[in-house]
Amino acid sequence: MSSETKQLLLEKAAGIALADFVPSPCISVCRVDAATGLCEGCYRSLDEIARWSSASEEEKLAIWNRLLQRAHADP
Repeated sequence: MSSETKQLLLEKAAGIALADFVPSPCISVCRVDAATGLCEGCYRSLDEIARWSSASEEEKLAIWNRLLQRAHADP
């Protein structure tokens, strides 16, 4: 992931506490890395992307936590 793409994701994450709902982490960079199986834009797995629309707010926060851990671990 480029540093610009990661910055967009982190900026979106910073707004979660201010939102009335948990926003999608999608930043319109929709490419799945074949090696990791994760979206190169938002670090979600295909399963997480597919479940997003039916997930509870609590589940969405859990997904955000996982993808932020992945983003911070990515060099």
